[in-house]
Amino acid sequence: MPSASCDTLLDDIEDIVSQEDSKPQDRHCARKHVVPKVRRRNTQKYLQEENRPPSDSPIPGIQKIWIRTWGCSHNNSDGEYMAGQLAAYGYTITENASDADLWLLNSCTVKNPAEDHFRNSIKKAHEEKKKIVLAGCVPQAQPRQDYLQGLSIIGVQQIDRVVEVVEETIKGHSVRLLGQKKDHGKRLAGARLDLPKIRKNPLIEIISVNTGCLNACTYCKTKHARGNLASYPIDELVDRAKQSFQEGVCEIWLTSEDTGAYGRDIGTDLPTLLWRLVEVIPAGAMLRLGMTNPPYILEHLEEMAKILNHPRVYAFLHIPVQSASDPVLMAMKREYCVADFKSVVDFLREKVPGITIATDIICGFPGETDQDFQETVKLVEEYKFPSLFINQFYPRPGTPAAKMEQVPAQVKKQRTKDLSRIFHSYNPYDHKIGERQQVLVTEESFDSKFYVAHNRFYEQVLVPKNPAFMGKMVQVDIYESGKHFMKGQPVSDAEVYAPSISRPFAKGQVSGLTEEFRKSPGSHLSSTSHTCAAAQRASVSPRTALRPDCALKTSVGLALFALLFALFVKIFN
Repeated sequence: MPSASCDTLLDDIEDIVSQEDSKPQDRHCARKHVVPKVRRRNTQKYLQEENRPPSDSPIPGIQKIWIRTWGCSHNNSDGEYMAGQLAAYGYTITENASDADLWLLNSCTVKNPAEDHFRNSIKKAHEEKKKIVLAGCVPQAQPRQDYLQGLSIIGVQQIDRVVEVVEETIKGHSVRLLGQKKDHGKRLAGARLDLPKIRKNPLIEIISVNTGCLNACTYCKTKHARGNLASYPIDELVDRAKQSFQEGVCEIWLTSEDTGAYGRDIGTDLPTLLWRLVEVIPAGAMLRLGMTNPPYILEHLEEMAKILNHPRVYAFLHIPVQSASDPVLMAMKREYCVADFKSVVDFLREKVPGITIATDIICGFPGETDQDFQETVKLVEEYKFPSLFINQFYPRPGTPAAKMEQVPAQVKKQRTKDLSRIFHSYNPYDHKIGERQQVLVTEESFDSKFYVAHNRFYEQVLVPKNPAFMGKMVQVDIYESGKHFMKGQPVSDAEVYAPSISRPFAKGQVSGLTEEFRKSPGSHLSSTSHTCAAAQRASVSPRTALRPDCALKTSVGLALFALLFALFVKIFN
C-alpha cells in the first residue's frame, strides 16, 4: 500500500492554508450576500410537539391513565379524588382503556363477582402490557394474594399519595402504601377532604363522612379493609360542602360504611352534623343520606325524622335488614333484631309521610332454613319496599361466615329468584300517576333517551332531554310509571330554576384546587399548560428534597467538576 509523503515538514497545521486561500474574515464578509430562506411552520403546534415528550417516556406526569372503579359510593369518591390529583399533576385521565399507558384499578371486596372482574382486569392489563396500580378494598384487605404480587398498591387511607405511587410505577418500580393515617396515635378518617377531584358527575358531590364501622358482621370483608370507625370533624365536612356548592354542585351524597355511626368516635353524632350541613345548602339543592344500620339510628329517630322532613334533604333512607330471621341475624352478628328494624321503618313512615326506605337482603346465609327465608319473604310482602337490593350469599375468604356450614348453591340461587319474583310482583309508583312533582335533574339515562331527575323522595323521574333542564329544578306532571321509575312531562308555564350558586364545572374539570395545591411542587395548573409543565418536569425534579442516592451522585459530580476546573487553571497559568 503506497504511503503518503511530504516534501516539507509542517510546523503547524495552520500552514496547510496557502496565501491564495480565502481568509476567515473574507468568508465572514461574504455572508452578507447570503439570503436565508424562511420556512413557515405552525408555531403553536411545533411548540406542543417540541415540549411534550412521547407518552412512553419514563418521565412521570405525561402519561395517559385509565381509572376503573367498582363498588360503593365511598369507593367512587376515592376514585374521583385519585383522578383529580393525577390530572392536577399533569397526567391525562382517559376513558379509553386501550389508549392508556397505566391502568388504575379501584376494587370492591363485598362480593365474589366484583373481585372476579377486578382479577380479570389485572390479567387483561398484563396482556396489553399496561403499567398497573391497584387500589380499593381488595388489595387493602389481602395484599398477599398471588395475583397481586409484584404490583403497586395504594391503600384506602393513602389516596392522597397516588401521584407518588403512579410515578414510581411508571419508572418500573413496585410500590405499596397500605398504612393507616394517625394523629398522635389516633386513627384518622383518611385523606384530606379538600384534595383535587374530578367528579364523575359535575353536579353531584360525594362526601365520605367517616370510614370503617363499629360492627363485626361475620360475612363482611370490607371491615378488613376499612377497619374500625373513624369520623371526619364536622367543620371539615361543612367546609367541603360549601366548596362543592361554590363549584356548581346541586346535590350532595353523604356516604360511609355506616353513616348512622358517624361521630361516635369523636364525641358527636349524625343529627348534629346534618343540622350544620342544611344551613349551607342553597335553595333548591338537595342532600341525600347514605346507608345506616338500624342500631345507630334507633336512638336518634325523632331528630332524624325532623331532618328528613327538611325541604333540602331527600326523604330517603337506606337501612339494610339483611334477613327477617332473628337466628340468622344473630349468626351474622348484626346487633339488632327484626323488631328493631320494623320499629325504625314504622316510625319514619309515620313521621315522614311518603319516605322511601331502601333495604338489602342476603339470600342463603349459612344456616338459613326454609322457615328463616319465609320470614324474609313475609317482610317484603308486608312492606313492599320500592328499592330492594337482593344479594345471593358469597363466602368471602377470611371471614367467619366462610367457615360456617354453607347452604347448597342451588338452594341459594332458588331463594334469590323467589325473592326477586316477589319484589317484581308489585309496582310502587302506579298510584302517583297524575301527580305534579318538583324534580331535580342531574344526569342522563343509560339508554341516552331521557334525563334522570329525582323528586322529594328520591324516586327516579325520567324527563325529556332538554339541555335547559340539566342541573335545574323542574315541575312535571307524572303520566307513566314502571318498576323503578316514573315519567314526567314538564309543566309549560312553570318556572325552571338552577339551585347552583355558580356555574357547574365542565365534565372532567379538576375541582378543589386550593392555592396550597397550586403552589405545591409538581402541581402544574397555575399559569402554564399541561404540555409545558410536562416538558419542564424533564429538567426539574418534582420533589423539593433530593433522595439520599441523588444527593450522593450530585456531591460526587460537583467534586469532579471542581477538580477538573482547578487542573485547567493550573495548566493555562
